[in-house]
Amino acid sequence: MGQLNLFLGLQVLQKKDGIFLSQDKYVGDILKKFRYSDVRSSNTPMDKENLWGKDGTRKDVDLHLYCSMIGSLMYLTASRPDIMFAVCACARHQVTPKECHLHAVKRIF
Repeated sequence: MGQLNLFLGLQVLQKKDGIFLSQDKYVGDILKKFRYSDVRSSNTPMDKENLWGKDGTRKDVDLHLYCSMIGSLMYLTASRPDIMFAVCACARHQVTPKECHLHAVKRIF
């Protein structure tokens, strides 16, 4: 049968000291999909001081885009549990997402 290298998009690395999962290819794919390949990363997935940022306009955003981003990030949490809380917090606003919620999702990327 051979050694398992890829399973459901998860890259599997088997060593003597354990089994390691990563989704490097998937991360690259979703960054390209949402055009975030050249965006500067942040140190934390959420801003602890101002969770939803400043949004005086309360403008609606594209629901399909928002839900697609959340779904992509949810799948990524299989190998990145450190972003789980931030993704779930943003997922609560999938019915009527506003600009401030979209900015919070973009910060996770």
